[in-house]
Amino acid sequence: MRVFLLLCLVALGNTKPYQPVNIMDFMKNYDIMMADTHDDDDDDDDTYEDEDCPAGCRCSPRVIQCSDQGLISVPEKIPEDIVMIDLQNNDITEIKEDDFKGLNKLYGLFLINNKISKIHPKAFRNMAHLRLLYLSYNHLTEIPANLPPNVIELRFHENKISQIQKDAFKGLRNLHVLELGANPLANSGIELGAFNGLSTLYIGVAEAKLTAVPKDFPQSITELNLDYNKITKVEIEDLIRYKNLQSLASIPNVREIHLDNNRLRKVPPGLNLLRYLQVIFLHGNKISSVGVNDFCPISSSVKKNLYTGISLFANPVKYWNIQPATFRCVTGRRGVQIGNFRRK
Repeated sequence: MRVFLLLCLVALGNTKPYQPVNIMDFMKNYDIMMADTHDDDDDDDDTYEDEDCPAGCRCSPRVIQCSDQGLISVPEKIPEDIVMIDLQNNDITEIKEDDFKGLNKLYGLFLINNKISKIHPKAFRNMAHLRLLYLSYNHLTEIPANLPPNVIELRFHENKISQIQKDAFKGLRNLHVLELGANPLANSGIELGAFNGLSTLYIGVAEAKLTAVPKDFPQSITELNLDYNKITKVEIEDLIRYKNLQSLASIPNVREIHLDNNRLRKVPPGLNLLRYLQVIFLHGNKISSVGVNDFCPISSSVKKNLYTGISLFANPVKYWNIQPATFRCVTGRRGVQIGNFRRK
């Protein structure tokens, strides 16, 4: 599996103001996934009578939508055959032990934009089918214990998590996406072994308090969002800690790198060796000079895909000090954004 660092290619990982998730989009994917299975318990034709639907919720086969209802707790008597629960944008403060008891078929649980600060250690027991757990925009201060073992997407964006303890994600061998952005997470808050056992492909830690590239990410990682941190430099040594990764040149298939809004003082070394790199975001740093070979191969005989985007604006570098040949491997003038655009 390809291993590379410093990437941000997952749209959902980008930090944005809270926007409600349309769970019916996930339901379509779920139906496609289940189309070829032999599930004798499939009851798509079932409907719920009004008395079976929790108060304030809208119910349809396998889906309960209870968003924007001012709920302060999880509704009671949720039908056991439900596969999706939408509890977005409420005032829920706590997830109790039995809130989801008996919901063994649950596939997606959306608790985005509540006031949850406490989750019982047994709240997710017997949830072997849960794949999507969205807890972004809450008040959690730590990673909940005993997370569902087969979850593939786990999102904690914009909580109050400042520390990740060793084995915090123990047993989550199927996890593909882990979103931790917009938490007050510093390098010192990530304990050695925090990501033990993970084979995660994407990790988002944007808008945190990182001053350097963390040293203990899973070896399987393919995408990482680190923008809007306090990173001051990126060196080869930040990469060789990962299996089979010795330099930026050892990740030849990377196409897009996001390191904007950090504290870099120079262009990261090795970009000119990345044949397929087409987009590099370096705006909002402290880069004061750009070398003629920082982006493009030294030799014209070396094959390199043309850049479609290089952003250097909001840096102290003066455009008139950059040699024109610096951008010789860019598609055109519109492919480079270098103006400061700041009004004094």
